[in-house]
Amino acid sequence: RSLFLSLKIQTRPFGEVEIDERQIINFPDGIPGFDYVKKFVLLDTGDENSPLKWLQAFEEPELAFVIIRPVDFMREYELAISMGDIEAVGAEGADNLLVFAIVTIPSNPTEMTANLQGPVIINPDKRLGRQVISLSDKYSVRHRILDEMKKAAEG
Repeated sequence: RSLFLSLKIQTRPFGEVEIDERQIINFPDGIPGFDYVKKFVLLDTGDENSPLKWLQAFEEPELAFVIIRPVDFMREYELAISMGDIEAVGAEGADNLLVFAIVTIPSNPTEMTANLQGPVIINPDKRLGRQVISLSDKYSVRHRILDEMKKAAEG
């Protein structure tokens, strides 16, 4: 028998799903605008070819963000964040962090954008996450994902 609990949660994209308690990531400061939500779960979209994932609030079924790893659509992404942010998720350096950007999908999905100015960092070992502010002025809150993918393909 596994030492880890299996839990059922309600999600916006999939209805009720079963998760392992190890999928719960604590965001001690919440996410700006939703600072009362402290626990999220990373969910795959179910499409193996999709770089998108869901960041689902653990106790708020209606609250779920679509997220993407910047490296999945941008060739030369550099994480530029403060050491304080790295330490806040219990990491010694940026190397072992998972880095995601929150995606905005408008009515025309080809115009979806990623917020690279406010990346979400997750320390998978300690299951701690935080939305941080990039120290680089190269990135905006609305990077057009398909434009970046085209650039990378043209390379």
